[in-house]
Amino acid sequence: ILYNRGVYPEESFKKVKKYGLTMLLTEDEGVKTFISNLTAQLAEWLETGKLQRVVLVIMSKASGEVLERWNFSIETDSEVVEKGVSREKSDKEIMREIQAIMRQIASSITYLPCLEEPCVFDVLAYTDTDVAVPFTWIESDPKLIANPLMVKLHSFDTKIHKVDTLVSYKNDDEWDES
Repeated sequence: ILYNRGVYPEESFKKVKKYGLTMLLTEDEGVKTFISNLTAQLAEWLETGKLQRVVLVIMSKASGEVLERWNFSIETDSEVVEKGVSREKSDKEIMREIQAIMRQIASSITYLPCLEEPCVFDVLAYTDTDVAVPFTWIESDPKLIANPLMVKLHSFDTKIHKVDTLVSYKNDDEWDES
């Protein structure tokens, strides 16, 4: 998403093979550290069934205005987490579903408005209320967009977690109300 939306310059990414697709991963050390710490914490919350949603927010660097929200809602099968019930789905099926989402995210540049100003990103994690939050994390407002346009993307289901994806973005169309 950071590559496709031009949040960082093209030359700060490298091509790698992941999920059976060619993906672009950042080589920016600060972003890599941020994402590494983020994914470690999200994995912990996922394993305990405490993570409900992850939102990638893209904002104007100058004004802080939210331009896009990439919303990944997570539904966890509580029987798997609480009782250790086994649910099986082949890695090949899961991979196919992840590939479909990745392709859809990559093709999103065809309908999302161009981000014509320097942008920054943030990640919001929505958890159960009883979750201990690391001291390095801070509470945030939901960084909503007023009257956004929304596009629902593919879902995927690992049989333990079901992830629904939605991107909302700022509606720049000026309607003539005369």
